[in-house]
Amino acid sequence: MLRKIWVPILLVVLCYSQAKAQNTDHLTAINSVWAKFYNAFETLDYTLMAEIHSKDLVRVSGGNRILDYDTYINNYKAGFERDKKAGQTSNISLRFFERLCDGNTSSERGIYRLVRNKDTDNEQSYYGQFHVIMKKIDGEWKITMDYDSSESDTIGEDDYNKAFAIDDFDKF
Repeated sequence: MLRKIWVPILLVVLCYSQAKAQNTDHLTAINSVWAKFYNAFETLDYTLMAEIHSKDLVRVSGGNRILDYDTYINNYKAGFERDKKAGQTSNISLRFFERLCDGNTSSERGIYRLVRNKDTDNEQSYYGQFHVIMKKIDGEWKITMDYDSSESDTIGEDDYNKAFAIDDFDKF
């Protein structure tokens, strides 16, 4: 009788542990995309943005416009070049309240903080909510849909702090 009870329990525990390990592996791989994303802002290198986005990208910005890959990347190219000439700096960080992944597609939702001119008298912070869909394309994770909005400037530091750190895999 005990064997009949313990075998199913053991199978559930083993399957859960395996699923958790696979999810952690997927999120670790996805975080390498986010590392390039962070680096693109820190170095003002639009080519890193081009690398991590799918050519079939759908970009929704602030709920008021939809962009394709070429327009989106060209906007970063122009913006990063303008920032370099002006001596502007940018640092971006993400915190998450949802990270779902099945191994081929991920849905990542959370709050971003963009800090311009960090540690200067001109430092400014901007916050917004994002939703990104990634797909594994030719063995690499690529951003295929990217939506963000400040929700009419209602997203702020409190929202950012309530979300979970990028490496806090236990929450997902």
